[in-house]
Amino acid sequence: MALGLDVRRLAAIDMWGSAGVRWRRWVILGEFLLGVVGAAALGLVSLASGGGLQTVAGCWLIGLAANYVPLSAHALSLIRPGALEAEIEGVDVPAELRHYTVAQLWVIVPLLVLVLAIGQWRRDRR
Repeated sequence: MALGLDVRRLAAIDMWGSAGVRWRRWVILGEFLLGVVGAAALGLVSLASGGGLQTVAGCWLIGLAANYVPLSAHALSLIRPGALEAEIEGVDVPAELRHYTVAQLWVIVPLLVLVLAIGQWRRDRR
C-alpha cells in the first residue's frame, strides 16, 4: 500500500472517529461531499479569474476536489446501516486513528488520493 494510505480505511476511520457516534458519519460524509463541490467550484472561479497564481491555485483546488471523489464514494457506501461497523470489525481503532490523522495530510497533494484509490480498486478487483 503506497504511502501507507488505504483510501477506504481512511474514510472508514474518519467516519468512525474515536467513539463511533452516528452523527459523525453524516458530518464526515458532508465534509467529503463539500470537498468535492466546494473545492471544484473555487478552482473553477479561480481559473476563470485568470492570472498566473490564480491559475495555479485553481488547478490545485480542482486536484484537491478530485481527491475527495473516492473518499465521498467510500463514505456513501459506508453510510448504509452496518457497513461501517463491518469495515472496522477487528481493527485497532486507536492505532488507526493515530496513523490516519497524519496520513490524511496526503489529501492536499492534487490527484494523489484519486490515483491511489484507482490502484486499490483495481487491486481489489483481482
